[in-house]
Amino acid sequence: MKLSILIPVYNERTVVERSLAQVLAAPLPENMERELIIVDDCSTDGTGAILERMAASEGRIRLFRQPVNMGKGAAIRAALQHATGDFCLVQDADLEYDPAEYPKLLRPLLDGRADAVFGSRYLAGEQTRVLPFWHSVINKSLTLVSNMFCNLNVTDMETCYKVFRTDLLKSIPIRANRFGFEPEITMKSSKRKLRIYEVPISYHGRTYEEGKKIGWKDGIKALGVVLYFWLIDDLYGEPYGRGLLNNLTGTPQYLNWMTRLIRPHVSDTVLEIGAGIGNITGRLMGKRLQYAAVEKDPLYLHALRNRFLRTPNVAVKSLDPDEPAEMAALAQRFETVLCLNVLEYVRDPGATLRGLRAAVARGGRLVVLVPQGKKLYSAVDARLGHKRRFEFRELEVLLRGGGFAIERSYQLNKIGKPAWWFYGRLMQRGQINKVTLKLFDKTVWLWRRIEPLLPWQGLSLIVVARPAD
Repeated sequence: MKLSILIPVYNERTVVERSLAQVLAAPLPENMERELIIVDDCSTDGTGAILERMAASEGRIRLFRQPVNMGKGAAIRAALQHATGDFCLVQDADLEYDPAEYPKLLRPLLDGRADAVFGSRYLAGEQTRVLPFWHSVINKSLTLVSNMFCNLNVTDMETCYKVFRTDLLKSIPIRANRFGFEPEITMKSSKRKLRIYEVPISYHGRTYEEGKKIGWKDGIKALGVVLYFWLIDDLYGEPYGRGLLNNLTGTPQYLNWMTRLIRPHVSDTVLEIGAGIGNITGRLMGKRLQYAAVEKDPLYLHALRNRFLRTPNVAVKSLDPDEPAEMAALAQRFETVLCLNVLEYVRDPGATLRGLRAAVARGGRLVVLVPQGKKLYSAVDARLGHKRRFEFRELEVLLRGGGFAIERSYQLNKIGKPAWWFYGRLMQRGQINKVTLKLFDKTVWLWRRIEPLLPWQGLSLIVVARPAD
């Protein structure tokens, strides 16, 4: 195994050599290698020359340089691109934190209990330097506000020592350039339902006279970061088109509207293919005897397993809807099969539906949700990874070919159709404004009631089908 140690550095010539020597000498669990990925954030005090000399003499150091000073968050973002380890640990180069505590930080990850570990300066660490009262008050206040909006109970949100599984950290877009990295990654870890552990650490804090850089302005900016990422669901990197879909449709009132239509057709044993991060699963699995949530994407599988780790009636399985033969591996038939926002991604929707037929019990139901309106296909669809949009008659033919007969259909989200056309077709944009999406979600109670009065088709189509005799 390997640990990638991400080290942002800016103007630390008096301490950087000693700090890196401690990192290189720090104990690690057995059979674990280390790599130091250092990003010099355009230092101007001679730090760069020291780093170049150390990188030339130490093969475990990989050195990169920012063209202009951008801040800690930007440096971590740059370092993360080059990380090759199983875990990533953020380490400042200022001697405030003790690398000898790496084994303590890594233990919950190695035990399989955690996805992220925060080192807390306010739990009972071995050594903590006594620092000015108001500095601690500001730190604890920022943590309190962050906890209120994240719905977490961490004791030290602003800690430098944060360790993540590398695959998860790389999948989270980091936008903050400066010290806003700390509240941003905490908020996104909460929204992604990562398992976060805290361990006590020592802290040898510096005064401003000794070189401390974070100030009260950064505290105010941190509050802004908390509020911004509480409002905006920016949770997945660009490669994850369906992650963007979760941002677009992962608004609670819209999802409640969708599940209100689907729930009457859901029985005691359920198979949901393409379960994503579990937004629908969490709303429908209650009181079901058995609920199988299946996914092919490893990140989403991980999120599902975390979310339903202690939910005995939910089983998380790996299954690729592009490989219908995998349905046979389930060796079970379900009273309800949910295929929600899946057919627009697969290579051959007909083959997927034929594969699903084998999973539906006699007298059971298949519930399909697809984006509707071929003429609406736009840059938004392309960015989501959609291969197609559907018309009702086309879906009916596909279902009949798969061995199903339509029992009922619903038009969903008629009010969203003009916005989709405006952003995607008229403006040629790849996404809908996130503030617009939040406003839409807050007013779903109104759109749901006036939907029957609107004369056009919905943005989405829900079809309930039974196996044909």
